[in-house]
Amino acid sequence: MKKLLTIALLAAAMSCAPKESTTTSQTTETTATAATQTTATVAPSDTAATATAATTTVTTATTATTTTGTATTTAPPAPDKKTAKTTDKKPVEKEKSVSSNPYEGKIAEIHTEKGEIDIRFFPDVAPNHVKNFIDLANKGFYNGIRFHRVIAGFMIQGGDPNTISGPPSTWGSGGSPNKLKAEFNSVHHARGIVSAARTNDPNSASSQFFICVADAGFLDRQYTVFGAVTKGMDVADAIVKAGNGQELPSNPVRIEKVVIRDAKTPEEKAPTPK
Repeated sequence: MKKLLTIALLAAAMSCAPKESTTTSQTTETTATAATQTTATVAPSDTAATATAATTTVTTATTATTTTGTATTTAPPAPDKKTAKTTDKKPVEKEKSVSSNPYEGKIAEIHTEKGEIDIRFFPDVAPNHVKNFIDLANKGFYNGIRFHRVIAGFMIQGGDPNTISGPPSTWGSGGSPNKLKAEFNSVHHARGIVSAARTNDPNSASSQFFICVADAGFLDRQYTVFGAVTKGMDVADAIVKAGNGQELPSNPVRIEKVVIRDAKTPEEKAPTPK
C-alpha cells in the first residue's frame, strides 16, 4: 500500500510538474509574444506619438526661441541719453555763403563823448578806403582822436592823430602813413554820408574823414564816399552843437574807441546807394 501510495503520489507529482512548467512556459511565451506584439504593434504608434510630441516640443521650443529671438531682434533698445540727444537734434542747416572779401558786411561803431555813431561801408565802390579805415580802427588808431573841425549845416571832420596830444596849430594836418589813390564814385554826398578828407591833391587821403550833417552835392565825384551812418546822426548833430559855432572848436569832442563788427540789421546790410 505504501508503495502504491508512493507511486501514485509520484505519478501525480510528475503529471503536475510538466503542466506547471508548460503553463509557465506558455505564460512566458505568451507574455513574450504579447510583449513582442505589444512592442511591435504599440511601439511605432508610441514612437510616432513620442516623435510627434518631441517634434511639438522641439517646435514649441524652436518657436519660443524664435519668438524670443525675434522679440529681442525687433524690439528697439531703449535709447540712451546720447542717442536721445542725437535723435532730438534738428537737421543741420546749410552753411550760409560767406563773402571772400573780409571787408564786406562790416560796421564801425564810433564811440564818442556824445554817444555812438554807427557806419556801414561801401567796399564795392571804394575798396581801398574801406580797407584803410577798418585796418586803422582795428589797430586802435582812432582811439582818442577828436572831431577837430565842425561846420554847422555842412559836416564834422576827424581822424587826425595830432589832436591826441599835438598843439591845436597842427590839428588837421596829420594823418596815417598810407596815402590813398582817389576812388571817386557816383554816390551822392547826402546827409549821413561818410567821405574821405584830403588836401588839394586828389590822391592824398589817409586817415581823416568827414560826416555830412546836410546835403553837400557840390562835393560829388571830387571826394571819395566810402560809407554812411546807420545810427547816431543825432550824435553828429550834438557834436556840431558842441562846437558853439566855431569851425575849430577849442574843446572838440573826442572819439573814445572804434569797434568793427559784422552787420546785423537789414539797414546795415543794405546795398550801396546809386
